[in-house]
Amino acid sequence: MSNPHALIQADAITKIYQGKPAVDGVSFSTTKGEVTAILGPSGSGKSTFLRSLALLEPIDNGKILFEGELVGQRERRGKLVPASERQLAGDRENIGMLFQNFNLFPHMSVERNIMLALGVHKRGSIAENRDTALSMLQRVGLDGHASKYPSELSGGQQQRVAIARALVLKPKIMLFDEPTSALDPELVREVLRVMESLAEEGMTMIVVTHEVGFARNAASRVILFENGRIHEDLPPNRFFSPEASERTSAFLEHVL
Repeated sequence: MSNPHALIQADAITKIYQGKPAVDGVSFSTTKGEVTAILGPSGSGKSTFLRSLALLEPIDNGKILFEGELVGQRERRGKLVPASERQLAGDRENIGMLFQNFNLFPHMSVERNIMLALGVHKRGSIAENRDTALSMLQRVGLDGHASKYPSELSGGQQQRVAIARALVLKPKIMLFDEPTSALDPELVREVLRVMESLAEEGMTMIVVTHEVGFARNAASRVILFENGRIHEDLPPNRFFSPEASERTSAFLEHVL
């Protein structure tokens, strides 16, 4: 049943790899301004689930709605079929995605990396896009780095550029797939600070992460993903308490 207040909603979605469900009939919805942290063991399907919500993985069953409208698929003769690439491009416009790796173009300056996203989507003039890029760099704490190249930046700085590149398109929701897992421990904090500030500003976020501190302090709900399904879905104060299930407590004891 559709949730009229949901920004994005998954309805019994399934994704199968090599004959086995990586995501197994998962239903989920999130409302505007909500920050969802997804925890779980490796291979539990949490990243596949996130990529499905980002419309980067075609689902094998179920459906995804964005603001009540079907995305990633179209109805044809009473059946749901995958959307065309052109339709997918439109469906993805309001969804920002950040990956483990930074995916910056090494031959382009930081400024050009960010402006490229605006150019591809035909947003504004070159001058306007340059101003937007500089403003976004300031927002992620990289004022003065516009002319540098990715190789001149630390991993944490490159990831913040990637965040800025996603934000310039003004997505309505940001999806993060373990955004700090490729970083040295001392660089993790600077990326988490940017993410925490986005949460404070009211950005709707779904974050697959191993950073338990972020889940505890910045999320409005925390999910434990296991065997392609949602095992637990609670507010942080209940997730990180004896009220959580025995499986959740065992998982937290392991990661902590």
